[in-house]
Amino acid sequence: MKAAVFHKPKDISVDNVPDPEIKQPGDAIIRVTATAICGSDLHIYNGMFPQPTDLVLGHEFMGIVEDVGTGVSKLKKGDRVVVPFPIACGGCYFCQNHWPTHCENSNEKNYGPEGGLMTDKGAGLFGYTDLYGGYDGGQAEYVRVPYADFGPRKVSDSLTDEQVLFLTDIFPTGYMAVEWGEIKGGETVAVFGCGPVGLMAIKAAWLKGASRVIALDIEDYRLQVAASVCSAEIINIKDNDGWLEEIRQATNGRGVDVAIDAVGMEADRNFLDRVASVIRLEKGTINALRMCLSAVRRGGVVSVVGVYGYPYDNFPWHQIFEKGLTIRAGQAPVHRVIDELVSWVEEGKVKLDDIISHRMPLSEAAHAYDIFNEKKDNCVKVVLKP
Repeated sequence: MKAAVFHKPKDISVDNVPDPEIKQPGDAIIRVTATAICGSDLHIYNGMFPQPTDLVLGHEFMGIVEDVGTGVSKLKKGDRVVVPFPIACGGCYFCQNHWPTHCENSNEKNYGPEGGLMTDKGAGLFGYTDLYGGYDGGQAEYVRVPYADFGPRKVSDSLTDEQVLFLTDIFPTGYMAVEWGEIKGGETVAVFGCGPVGLMAIKAAWLKGASRVIALDIEDYRLQVAASVCSAEIINIKDNDGWLEEIRQATNGRGVDVAIDAVGMEADRNFLDRVASVIRLEKGTINALRMCLSAVRRGGVVSVVGVYGYPYDNFPWHQIFEKGLTIRAGQAPVHRVIDELVSWVEEGKVKLDDIISHRMPLSEAAHAYDIFNEKKDNCVKVVLKP
């Protein structure tokens, strides 16, 4: 089959690789009909997370069931499914308590309680390095899905692939950013980062009852999508030293009720930031998080769904303590919320496919990664068709 294979940083090609096979009774083989490139994929592409061997990338995918193992009872050949990005067994302590991203059984070699830099990681993830199980991902013609009775969700044939594809990751992630923000109605929310997850967080904030949503980014084209598609107020923070004052003026001097970091460690950095990172042996920066801590009001909530994979020196605990902030962070427990979110799409409460800027065949995956990573051609979100 054809698949997008990571070889080394900035080196992805579409190669012929062996077709996946049933390895365990709980497996299913999915013929992929649509897949997407996630901002998290760029962490591997840019070498932020190490991957020493070739790996099929991709954790946002859906398709048609082609085969199932003897232990699968809820799926059959021909079923159309979306697949949550975490790989979870459904039976361990964390899965039973609705934390599938901490599954004890899907990352056999590297799982552990510490949550370390290179060891003691969480659940397995599709196409997301050996640290998270070394599972081949879904930017391919076919993919093996373990624990198929617990993960995949059937979807109606009345909905197109593009209408439901983002239920695999970015919409549940944006939703959880808002859920962790404890929004009850009437709040002002700031979303830092207008990539796909940030845009989904804006949509979710409105659905949960926010009264105002302010979107911040350094790219005008992404801000225009936040305004036109998601109805957010927008602030471009590129070379704008007054962005924080704009936030405070808009909130009676207090700051926003909830600040969402949808950027993570690959936020924009200046030269001195890069030098400091080298000296401290850090990868990336916590600039987006620092902005959230300044923008949020005292007693507010900072919700972090942007990925941070490294420790950082000079972490601003003094500010968190002084302002009495609540911090929530992590990978989205997709299995916990996906059924409700599927119903939202079916009922027309939310539209997900209006953020797609590029549609390409899988054969153009290398080009797609380049334009998404380099922010070329006003690229917001790429969907690949095998």
